[in-house]
Amino acid sequence: MNTENADGPVPTPADPLEPWPETVAWQRVSTDLIRVELVRLGIGVLVVVVGLAVAWGLSGHWLFGAGLALVVLLSLWRSVAIVRAVHAWGYAERDDDLLVRHGLLVRRLSIVPYARMQFVDVTAGPLERAFGLATVQLHTAAAASDARVPGLHPAEASRLRDRLTALGEDRAEGL
Repeated sequence: MNTENADGPVPTPADPLEPWPETVAWQRVSTDLIRVELVRLGIGVLVVVVGLAVAWGLSGHWLFGAGLALVVLLSLWRSVAIVRAVHAWGYAERDDDLLVRHGLLVRRLSIVPYARMQFVDVTAGPLERAFGLATVQLHTAAAASDARVPGLHPAEASRLRDRLTALGEDRAEGL
């Protein structure tokens, strides 16, 4: 859909509430993050399923069996949601800021100006390390604006950390 002005047609976005600008070259996180999240889910589900199965076996009450079935169904639903959620993560490096997007039902776009960054963390828990992944966490003066990019390979996480730190130092000099 285009509108006219004195200079000619002006393109307008199809949906002004669309938080993912199409003019941005988005970088996706590693799909290995799906496996990390599924393992986390599996560990939690295993604990609950074992507890319900033992309780059902000892008491024989049908509610424990129903609870077991419900846990399995919710786990399957969450597994699908995890796959879709990982595909929704993305980040883009622009001249003056970093964009981080995520979310399915509620989409979130965080724009972090390089000049506002105070420090950048790279973390990797045991599961992330086992799958060769790391998370880059950006910290700003406003706690609500902190952004993170999970599911990066360590080399990319280090590169992004170094680049963001250098850009943050360059931009902060002008303040």
